[in-house]
Amino acid sequence: MKRQWKFIVVLAIGVIGLLADFVFHIDLVTEVLIDIAGVYIAVCLAMEMINDVKEGHMGIDILALIAVVSMMITRDKWAEWMILVMSTGGETLEDYATGQANKELRALLDKNPRVANKLVDGKIVEVKVDDLQIGDQVLIKPGQQVPVDGKIIDGSSQFDQSSLTGESVPVDKSVGDDLMSGSLNGATAVTMEVKKLAKDSEYQSIVALVKSSEAQPAKFVKMADRYAVPFTIISLIIGIAAWITSGSFTRFAEVMVVASPCPLLIAAPVAMVAGMSSMSKHHVIVKSGPTLEQLGRAKTFAFDKTGTLTQNQLVIQEVIPEAGFTKEEIQSDAASLETQSGHIIASSLVKGTPKDWIKPVNDLQESTGNGVSGTVNGKLVKVGKLAYVAPDSGVKKAPTTAVYVSVDGKYAGHITFKDQLRPETPATLARLRRQGAKHIMMLTGDNQDVANAIAEAAGVDDVRAGLLPAEKIEAIKGVSEDNRPVVMTGDGINDAPSLTAADVGIAMGAKGATAASESADVVIMTDDISKINDAVAISKHTMKVAEIDVITAIVVVILLELVAFTGLIPAFWGAVLQEAVDMVTICLALLAKTEPKNPKQTGLAA
Repeated sequence: MKRQWKFIVVLAIGVIGLLADFVFHIDLVTEVLIDIAGVYIAVCLAMEMINDVKEGHMGIDILALIAVVSMMITRDKWAEWMILVMSTGGETLEDYATGQANKELRALLDKNPRVANKLVDGKIVEVKVDDLQIGDQVLIKPGQQVPVDGKIIDGSSQFDQSSLTGESVPVDKSVGDDLMSGSLNGATAVTMEVKKLAKDSEYQSIVALVKSSEAQPAKFVKMADRYAVPFTIISLIIGIAAWITSGSFTRFAEVMVVASPCPLLIAAPVAMVAGMSSMSKHHVIVKSGPTLEQLGRAKTFAFDKTGTLTQNQLVIQEVIPEAGFTKEEIQSDAASLETQSGHIIASSLVKGTPKDWIKPVNDLQESTGNGVSGTVNGKLVKVGKLAYVAPDSGVKKAPTTAVYVSVDGKYAGHITFKDQLRPETPATLARLRRQGAKHIMMLTGDNQDVANAIAEAAGVDDVRAGLLPAEKIEAIKGVSEDNRPVVMTGDGINDAPSLTAADVGIAMGAKGATAASESADVVIMTDDISKINDAVAISKHTMKVAEIDVITAIVVVILLELVAFTGLIPAFWGAVLQEAVDMVTICLALLAKTEPKNPKQTGLAA
């Protein structure tokens, strides 16, 4: 808003100046007002330039500062005013373009549920979403958004979850089904019970990520630095040469007017915000602008295994009973005990066991981190780690993920599990290679045999197994400079340090706000690893648009400088031309919102 007010004030000064000059014929008023505005803008530019230098970047605002001061020296008040219009107008145009580029991100924030229909003694009371508590009952009317995560306790309907999962077809939900905040109810009212507070719910976690991405400035620092020094030197050489050959400081001032760095400063940030907005359409949240540059140049992609390359849902591989026991018996006993556990292995075992095999359990007890025990059909059954179930059995531990079973103190056998590779994983990694990936790694804490099997099916060429979180970090840091930047993708809390250590950390955040999501630079909001292809493709497209835009702006400006060198462009019209270049630059930058070409190669068509 401050930048807009500067532009409005400069325009107002111009109106006052016109009245003073041509109606009241008081020339001094116009000159004083414009000089006051000129000094203020010059001070602002100088402060920005000093801050850039302190941060280790080229203070490219020096050209705009020289242009303002030059016009004050030559006492060309209307040319000076036009430069002020150009400078403040360029900032305002940038803000407007950024707002247009940021539409999709803003749309997420605008749709954030704020009120809910809470049921109190059978009556509807409208309350703030933040005031809902776990266990509250909420009525979701037709066409309304689900305010927080919950579970249906009455009614059934279809829910549009496209803003969360990317699913284009509404999903049928009935009693007992979970509801995600932000999903849109269809034609039938349902009652749900609140399962999570607003701050912990699915949609609010997305909103928090979007806000964090907005809070970080989208400055294309490296690209600006790359061109700032040569552009500034060339412009000063042309300006000084014009001064020397003409013998007039005015000629130098005219060159400096068209040498304004506004296009260079505007092009890249607007392109990056447009790219970030395009990412959000594909359910990918990028937290900062510079991440796009790193992601677009990435050469190494490292992945966690469980929940990232695989589905985070184990399946029963084999049931191996001891003599005197049957496969059905030990699977039935184990699954009966595990019905009360939320552990991934327990849920996988129960899911893979026929319902009529599940039996009542008495005296259920859990030993945290070891297993569970209970009475099934009068027998004492233990399920869990080998050391807990049968510590003195002398049985060799299985080389894969497994649970062990004992009945009445006797070792009964074990059940092995295997990961399920995501169906989109092989195609995703193949596309990453077509997009320029030179090195693909899998970093996992699982054993080598399991890791090798998944890696072979997925198409991973570098497998690191049995790693602790600290060892994953060392693996990432150990990547050679020739194979950087490094992108790490993971989904669990233990992946958070690795995501921070990588040049770009990508979190599979479909399950909501986790430590991984908070540590990552990029968050994929759907349970679809192929979105990495989208992110890379959009990053490359954004970088290409920005690079072309910056180079185009520089070439046009230098051509204008050469014309100004001859004296054919008065300072006033030079400023007008500069404003036109700004507008063209912004229009080109907004092309970053368009879809990249060759979608089959990039993965956007997948």
